[in-house]
Amino acid sequence: MKQTKHLIYMSLLVAMALALHLVERNIPVPFMTPGAKLGLANLVTVIALYTLDKKSDVAKIIASRLVLSSIFGGSVSGLMYGSMGALLSFIIMIIIKEGLKEKVSMIGVSAAGAVFHNIGQLLVAALIVQNIGVMLYLPVLSLAGIVTGIFIGIAANYTVAHMYKLPFFKEAVVKEKRIE
Repeated sequence: MKQTKHLIYMSLLVAMALALHLVERNIPVPFMTPGAKLGLANLVTVIALYTLDKKSDVAKIIASRLVLSSIFGGSVSGLMYGSMGALLSFIIMIIIKEGLKEKVSMIGVSAAGAVFHNIGQLLVAALIVQNIGVMLYLPVLSLAGIVTGIFIGIAANYTVAHMYKLPFFKEAVVKEKRIE
């Protein structure tokens, strides 16, 4: 039964990430720089990172969301940009979360992930146009990424705090404390 609950939870996270991605795709963001987005689907990535034990499960959620979002109205180029951004973001979030857990909060992990997501996308753009000059856009995208990353981190922090009030997560926390 535990595996079934775990699979359902992961499926719900994928569904939420896909829904947030599709909603965000239709939100006009005139005040931000061209190419910058709010990164609402990354909210699910941060939540998964802090609620799932296995990093491979988080990677599965990210990969599923990327493939499904490409199927539901995306493109191959969008998949390339999103994949590289998600990969770099995921790697840096794990490094910061595990390596600096006492010094960096969920908000900082999210902001770093947003910046590295932009770096990944710019690297793909540089490969496509065969010009590293696109990296000159990094400071602008980094500023937007930090702001949106902080917003996503605050939302994730609030959400995870309330998730642990649910019976499913209370059981997990109690079992963890018994093991320690």
